[in-house]
Amino acid sequence: MVVAIAVVSLALLSTVFPRPASAGTPGTLSFSGYTWIVKAGAHRMGPGPNYFAASNAWVDDQGRLHLAITKSGSHWTVGEVYASHSLGYGTYTWVVDTRVDNLDPNMVLGLFTYANARAYHHREIDVEASRWSNIFDHTNAQFVVQPSRRRGNLLRITEQPTLPATFSFRWTATSLTFSASNASPTRWTYTGKNRPPAGGERADMNFWLSGGRAPAFGAGASVVIRSFTFTPA
Repeated sequence: MVVAIAVVSLALLSTVFPRPASAGTPGTLSFSGYTWIVKAGAHRMGPGPNYFAASNAWVDDQGRLHLAITKSGSHWTVGEVYASHSLGYGTYTWVVDTRVDNLDPNMVLGLFTYANARAYHHREIDVEASRWSNIFDHTNAQFVVQPSRRRGNLLRITEQPTLPATFSFRWTATSLTFSASNASPTRWTYTGKNRPPAGGERADMNFWLSGGRAPAFGAGASVVIRSFTFTPA
């Protein structure tokens, strides 16, 4: 009975919002005062791998970013945008207007930094909301420093339904601290050996399917990000 109720709830909440036209040149959009490049391609790409579609990222008339997971023909497509230039050390903050505690268990919201170069594990620092296909997991999000499988590089958290939800990390040459306004725990200071130095990474946001698997409950979804702010260290 508990599982049945969860299935119904997730299916009802996984709805896709209307998609107004985004401002910006082809392949980019403007959000929170920054230019973002929209990821898209005809073939599967990481993470996942997934099919990334430009139509799954747009800005509404309130200036909020939407990232969607939708069915396109025979496969599912996902959304991602990344900043047009590197920001470096500082505080990265996202305010989210969509509940992430009840996402379909195969869906992942990523708020992070990433560099194409492989050095320092792509300089990837993540806030991720997902149950990673485990509907029974009582946690629903995590703070991560890559490589995530290394002991001490990942902390699972439980995000609450309260909105808006603010996620951030402050990254300097000597420290790295994560926070989530409506989660338990709300704060984590990373003390491991994999804190990367700044260098070519970009702020990134994506909404994708773990393992490229279809949504567990068969419905698409979208998340709304109210704002992104960066404060230099």
